[in-house]
Amino acid sequence: MRRLLILAAIALLAACARAPRPGPGPITTPVERPSGALVGLTASELGQRFGKPGFQVREGAGTKLQWTGQGCVLDVYLYPPENGRGAETVTFADARRASGADISVEACLAYFAP
Repeated sequence: MRRLLILAAIALLAACARAPRPGPGPITTPVERPSGALVGLTASELGQRFGKPGFQVREGAGTKLQWTGQGCVLDVYLYPPENGRGAETVTFADARRASGADISVEACLAYFAP
């Protein structure tokens, strides 16, 4: 009986060793997301530039504002200064196409240009 269990275990291991292993997925180059053009702006300044955001939500201590243009969706994240005094300012921005595909913030900003 003991030999039977050992043989069954060896057979199971041998079957696993022969199973095809999936290869690595497709390699994609990440889109660089510099958001320096917006960093430091206040919600008021963003409103002057893009109009009223289509979506706004509080996320912890910060605020997420979102605008949708002809060719992209722009997400901007504002946080208060470290000392807690003063207006929230942009610390990060992200962009994507309406389909969800990557697009740089700068390319997305071009869709909002007058």
